[in-house]
Amino acid sequence: YFKTAEWSSLCELLPDPSQSAISDPTPEFAWIYRPTARNDAQSAYRILVASSTELLAKNIGDMWDSGKVQCGESIYISYAGRPLQPDAYYYWKVRTWDGKGAASPFSDMRMFKTAVNLGDYTTPRRPLLKRRVAPIRFVQKGPGCYFYDFGRAAFATIEIHFGRVCYKDSFDVHLGEKLKDSTTIDRRPGASIRYRKIRTALEPGAQDVLVVIPPDRRNTGPNAIRMPQEIGEVMPFRYAEIENCPLDLDATSVTMIAVNTPFDDDAASFECSNPVLNDVWELCKYTIKATSFCGVYVDGDRERIPYEADAYINQLGHYCVDREYAMARYSHEYLISHPTWPTEWIMHSVLMAWADFLYTGDASSIEHYYEDLKAKTLLALARDDGLISTKTGRVTKDVLRSIHFDGKLKDIVDWPPGSFTFGGVGERDGYRMGRVNTVVNAFHYRALSLMSRIALALHKKADADRFQCQAEKVKRAINEKLFDVDRGVYIDCEDSTHASLHANMFPLAFGIVPQGRRESVVQFIKSRGMACSVYGAQYLLEALYDAGEADYALELMTARNDRSWPHMIYDVGATITPEAWDKKYKRNLDWNHAWGAAPANIIPRRLMGVQPLQTGFRSLQIKPQPRGLEWGELKLPTIRGTVEVSFRQSDAMFELAVHLPGNTTGDIFVPFFENEKPIVNVNGVNVRGAATDGFICIKNVGAGKHRFRVAKQ
Repeated sequence: YFKTAEWSSLCELLPDPSQSAISDPTPEFAWIYRPTARNDAQSAYRILVASSTELLAKNIGDMWDSGKVQCGESIYISYAGRPLQPDAYYYWKVRTWDGKGAASPFSDMRMFKTAVNLGDYTTPRRPLLKRRVAPIRFVQKGPGCYFYDFGRAAFATIEIHFGRVCYKDSFDVHLGEKLKDSTTIDRRPGASIRYRKIRTALEPGAQDVLVVIPPDRRNTGPNAIRMPQEIGEVMPFRYAEIENCPLDLDATSVTMIAVNTPFDDDAASFECSNPVLNDVWELCKYTIKATSFCGVYVDGDRERIPYEADAYINQLGHYCVDREYAMARYSHEYLISHPTWPTEWIMHSVLMAWADFLYTGDASSIEHYYEDLKAKTLLALARDDGLISTKTGRVTKDVLRSIHFDGKLKDIVDWPPGSFTFGGVGERDGYRMGRVNTVVNAFHYRALSLMSRIALALHKKADADRFQCQAEKVKRAINEKLFDVDRGVYIDCEDSTHASLHANMFPLAFGIVPQGRRESVVQFIKSRGMACSVYGAQYLLEALYDAGEADYALELMTARNDRSWPHMIYDVGATITPEAWDKKYKRNLDWNHAWGAAPANIIPRRLMGVQPLQTGFRSLQIKPQPRGLEWGELKLPTIRGTVEVSFRQSDAMFELAVHLPGNTTGDIFVPFFENEKPIVNVNGVNVRGAATDGFICIKNVGAGKHRFRVAKQ
């Protein structure tokens, strides 16, 4: 039923930590348990850790032999053997027993390396990877003049193969993201769209010439993430032109040397009956890969600085397209001590911390940074009614010190404001900024709610109760003081009666809107269209799916207007999501910004409905909202293994197939139709489920393959 000999293991979140030094003296191991039958679960494990490959090959764990441990857990098993030595290599493997007591073979041997100093808390990262990309199109434009198209942009340089150079000479290399015509790079692309001309020398005896990209002063400053010296400088480009070349070149002479964090292209996939949505998925999935070039989530190429909101959207997308967790954690922890200026961005740190714990099940980060996270809720700014503001004198030096920020906090709502756009409209839907802003307090409520869950996970019940009580206080104040009862909408701030998309979509996305107010709020949101930036679109889509507005959410993701992902693909020609919908919506936009890749997580989490219910995917829900689609298929990596979901629907039938990994259970939600009985055929047997909110729920479905079928009577 499953291939028990196949393994995918992690040590300290890393699939191959041999090149990343681990400072934890008791590192955590994890593996994917592969069931032998439907509904099977692991009953025991045995881990061996050895100081040499020879010993481990003989099944001798001279450092640690756990023995057979009766336990169903397969993630975050802490090392409990002899003390590990610094700056040393160790080797480990694991075997498991199934629910009937049958043992698997041992897994393949894995290696990890310890750091020079053990005991310091650090999150190790995987080293950056260079990959070679061949051009998909080659044109000789004239003598010594050549054009290359590599199909998609990447952060890269190029290598040119000459055979053998006999004399000293030089030539020009042009690299860019945008074309002026079919074989000419746009030398003046505008905004922050990249173009560079690089004079390149030829030396006698050379065969392969790697084009050296000069550093950009803007994105290599003191606050920027620098490229590792062993990797070298890169820039984002898709096209290359070579001029005045003294030697003949052909289609095989030039190779792109692209840089990114190691990425498994096959870890995740999505396809459906809507080809436009398929293209949107591929754009956003590739964006996550391409923009990982620094090893930290950054805001694109203009600054190469991490920002909390950018990193959060990047984090959610990365979880959905690859089995990669260390980069998200490192980026989040970097931002704890390197925060940025927007008020809401500070509170995003709590959202990132919770997402890390939810998807990994590992509490070490939230435990280590617990006091910092408490401060990042900005509870210190609360008035008596619970609402917060940066303009009431409560932003003291002590408050700034507690969040590690040396500057001035400013509410952002969305970005950019009118001053960054042609025509001065901006991306805030006319939001009126005041002393007490609805969007800021919606984030405050969300941060407090999640901080309560974090405290509870760390067995700090008094803190958990305090944060939850404060969250309810904020929610109550928002609904009492920032809601216009007559119009049925939330207003922007205490100082204005203006209602914007943002003042309504954030409360809806965060569960602030009472049931009796949802209809008027949803209708107002739908009346505004995509009146927000690519960042705001994350929360707009979250709100719509939470409200059961799947049709409208799909419409927005596949729209053919200039505020959409299809516009990026078909009209702009971008292969990585830009920073804004179009240049006119942000006059200095770049073409390589992962905060524009919201569908990378919205499609798996919301449309296909796969989300963890318990941390580390111990249990999960599959709650698809596939309105407007005839069929869809998803493969989603998780810490415990791959989740597969597919559906087919017609006028007569809805069918759902799921494949749950080992050591998980799932609550499966099947869309419920008004003219049918709440009965689902599960693996050939009719089962009566609980019908609520348009779904029939079948709880605690075990590992393996299952089919659900509902007839539309």
